[in-house]
Amino acid sequence: MPLPSAKYFNTTGPCDPRIHYMLPPTPRLPEARALIEMDRYFVLHAPRQTGKTTVLDALASELTAEGDIAALSFSCERAKSAGDDVAWAESLLLDSLREAATLSGWPEELLPPDSPPQVTPGSRFGAALREWCRRCPRRVVLFLDEIDALQGNSMVSILSQLRDGHNKRSKGYPFPASMVLCGLRDLRDYKVASGGAPDRFNAASPFNILADSLRLGDFTAEQIAGLYDQHTRATGQEFTKDAVDRAFELTQGQPWLVNALAHEITFKMGVTGTIGDEQVEDAKERLIRARATHLDSLAARLYEPRVKRVMEPIVAGGPYTDRTNSDDLSYARDLGLITQKPPPQVANPIYREVILRVLGDLTEQNVHADPRSFVLPDGRFDLPRLLEEFVVFWREHGEVLIQQEGYHEAACQIILMAFLHRLVNGGGYLDREYAAGTKRLDVFVRWPYSGPGGERLMQREAMELKVWRPGADDPKPEGLAQLDRYLDRLTLPTGVLVIFDRRPEAAPWQERGCFEQATTPSGRQVTVLRV
Repeated sequence: MPLPSAKYFNTTGPCDPRIHYMLPPTPRLPEARALIEMDRYFVLHAPRQTGKTTVLDALASELTAEGDIAALSFSCERAKSAGDDVAWAESLLLDSLREAATLSGWPEELLPPDSPPQVTPGSRFGAALREWCRRCPRRVVLFLDEIDALQGNSMVSILSQLRDGHNKRSKGYPFPASMVLCGLRDLRDYKVASGGAPDRFNAASPFNILADSLRLGDFTAEQIAGLYDQHTRATGQEFTKDAVDRAFELTQGQPWLVNALAHEITFKMGVTGTIGDEQVEDAKERLIRARATHLDSLAARLYEPRVKRVMEPIVAGGPYTDRTNSDDLSYARDLGLITQKPPPQVANPIYREVILRVLGDLTEQNVHADPRSFVLPDGRFDLPRLLEEFVVFWREHGEVLIQQEGYHEAACQIILMAFLHRLVNGGGYLDREYAAGTKRLDVFVRWPYSGPGGERLMQREAMELKVWRPGADDPKPEGLAQLDRYLDRLTLPTGVLVIFDRRPEAAPWQERGCFEQATTPSGRQVTVLRV
């Protein structure tokens, strides 16, 4: 493992411009300045490890350096341990506030008071802010990072004190001119947390002072190119356009993933010379196999009831029919698991793979076939034999695995995906596309091999997965049309349609597995497997 150069790609904590490659932080949040100049209180929300703390720290430094504002960003994370103990939470918050101000290197006249005011618990945090603003010669702007850490009564108390101080400002009450609540949650969730109705337009909410809710966006392809170019200019090592395009395709600009891929390539893999899309692909596999902290924390959420209610229809390709599911969708979006706009689908291809690998872990433990036995003498992958082996596996284990699978509606797709992954992923690549409402799961197998002259070739195979559910018509006609469109997109002449029969009247398990040839609407000859 090589020693890091003067700078490197950051994957842990806030970025430091002295040692990390990083994009200019504050342009990522252009609306914040206008709201602060208007003395507004607002929310900044985004998933974990997208750069919120880095942006807030940079914005606080810029505002303070201009001379009219004392802007301070501090973390509420310590107060998580206080739970419902309001007095303890206030003490921890005030300790964090004073520590952040001291570390900022401010002159004495800008610092908050050393000792908290002697007032009733439940009023101490607001009173301390009032005293600080009374003494400070500048307008105070406060960024409460990790506000989600506050729990129960502590959250209600702090939000109530902020609302009380905010509403008294018009009467000359000294209180922060502007404030940002930063965390995972959107504006509506702070109203709910403080005891109000979720409707963001509900004027009767006990916390209706927030003027806006800003979401920190992901990187664009151009921003990824700019970030990676910093490494090129510092070291001479180039990322090709194909590498940048593949990084964007795999991450959809999720900041931690963008940095993690580059860090894996340049530091852990120790790649020398030009970096291409193959190195990006290898880095993706290494990150997923290692279950890096960020990916592991997301995977741990999959069996939370709120997350499962969202993710199961996505993996199964089914529709959303529960009108009460909007809160769950908002929660999954705030976690960064799914796209911000409908239709709901997993946020990026790396998350898609992580989700299916985590859900399919039980199946993988039961696959004992040797992946090397599926490699043909000419180096290509024997997909027909793999499907035949899957039929044997399905007859033996399918019924038990379906019963044990937590994502029951998506069990068939998860089991086949795990079987494929176990046997393909050693020498090839498995790409999966799925989204709620599509009624299918698309599978693309890429298998590199050497041609007769030693040239590097790529075998490409496409599959479409469908489920025949009770009371529904045979999905074969729809599946053939969908497979046709998928093959058009991939410019492939043939493919495989797999139909899982979940009807009570389906054939006995020991008789499952029937191969047939079929013609798609455009005239392609394809294989249909019914299991």
